[in-house]
Amino acid sequence: YKIRHVPATLPDMFKIRAMLEWEYADALQRTTEQAIGASEDWLRWIRESAGDYEMAIARHEVESFARGEGYYKGLPVAIRMAQLEHLATLSEQLYPRLRIYLFDARRVFSSPVTIFGPLIATLYLGRHYLAFRDRTRIAAFTEHFDWLVREAEITARALPAFLDGLRAEIG
Repeated sequence: YKIRHVPATLPDMFKIRAMLEWEYADALQRTTEQAIGASEDWLRWIRESAGDYEMAIARHEVESFARGEGYYKGLPVAIRMAQLEHLATLSEQLYPRLRIYLFDARRVFSSPVTIFGPLIATLYLGRHYLAFRDRTRIAAFTEHFDWLVREAEITARALPAFLDGLRAEIG
């Protein structure tokens, strides 16, 4: 089944080890090693899977990351540069199985959600998820995600060049 995902921040599955170490150093929910293991498992699954994985991320989240602003304040430039390069490489290598779109959150908005084909949709609340199994709600989540993709400013094919532009801007 196609998995559609709107992450709360940059997706862990695409983060390099140094990024995960920085991010989870003070986390209460799980250890850095747990985060790294889960990230590696997800990335392995995407590489080996025959399924589709679509992701919609707010453009400002990626830009804030690149510039070390907000949530990412204090993240060293070297880690940000390496992370942007890694994300660009993965998006090229895994396309079209993996498609990442960037939307303008001033025009359209989404809470963090994940849709597992026609089976289940989850809404992330921070420490907990709300899961929906009925077809009507799953269809509503799917329509919402498709709307984000239609409204995306940066398409999956344009993402690597966009990320390269951010690297040039900060590096």
